Amino acid sequence: MAATVEVWAPDGIGEIAGGADLATLVLAHLEPVTGDIVVIASKVVSKAEGRVVQGPVASSVADETRRPVARAGSVPIVRSRLGITHAMAGIDTSNVASGSHALLPRDPDASAERIRLEVHRRIGATIGVLISDTAGRAWRIGQTQIAIGAAGLVLTQAHSGRPDGYGNTLERTLPCVADELCAAAELASGKTERRPIMRIRGRADLVCVAGARGAQANALNRSPREDLFGFGAREAVLRAVAANPSDLAGFAGPADAGELAAALEEVIPAIVLVVRGNEMLTLRLPADPTVAATTRALVGLVAYAHGWLADAEASGAAVTPAGCVTLVRTTP
Repeated sequence: MAATVEVWAPDGIGEIAGGADLATLVLAHLEPVTGDIVVIASKVVSKAEGRVVQGPVASSVADETRRPVARAGSVPIVRSRLGITHAMAGIDTSNVASGSHALLPRDPDASAERIRLEVHRRIGATIGVLISDTAGRAWRIGQTQIAIGAAGLVLTQAHSGRPDGYGNTLERTLPCVADELCAAAELASGKTERRPIMRIRGRADLVCVAGARGAQANALNRSPREDLFGFGAREAVLRAVAANPSDLAGFAGPADAGELAAALEEVIPAIVLVVRGNEMLTLRLPADPTVAATTRALVGLVAYAHGWLADAEASGAAVTPAGCVTLVRTTP
């Protein structure tokens, strides 16, 4: 037996104007049937929905940013209002008229769902729809395509608990098939060849039954509590030193008491833990006032990076014994 996945990216789409009927384009150029997966470049959706604007790009980046993450030279990398970590908040100046820039669709999941429903209404075909955009990866050179909008599809396939070919039990295997499909589609579409809508055939098993909405792509974004790389390496140090409570969400939520205690002992081997609880730690500072002040500052820095606050910053902290510092776990 053999498995085949076919990607079809036709020429002849032409320029997309505001108000364009994307379902009509899909039907005219892709001729989808039940079980097909349609992948549409986000730029096309943005153009059709009137999300191409003029004016300062920096202003649009600020409007689309939920919080900064890092900088690559002059390029800001941010967590956008869609919850995606993107360079320039996903704003793009390519493939648009000079002086213009494209914002990401306002609600890519809703855009995908409208196209899916309209295709089904017109021809009765049950398809899946993905809205695809370009994104970098923290540990890899170059960019790839990811799904920022989805409708009618299984987006991840959990293999945890299944045996592999050698009888070993898989524990954390969770392929993001939505992103894999988008990346495969771009191999046929290219970047500048004006083939912005694609059809994938051969993975009907991922398409939901008629009437089922399926998972939404925004569910693929890690929550702030699960995001272990909420800031770039430099930015994490600077934010921890500044210790602004509004930045705590970038540090993956509060660690448990044992993890914080272990970190403190690694950074300050001579630190003495006086009281330990699930929500509070009290530590004895050195007797020398100068050393105590330095140690207290270091304790506060390590605590903040783990989602805890020193007693001076923590609201409602218990009375701290003389010569000690109390750390309080923040609310997730």
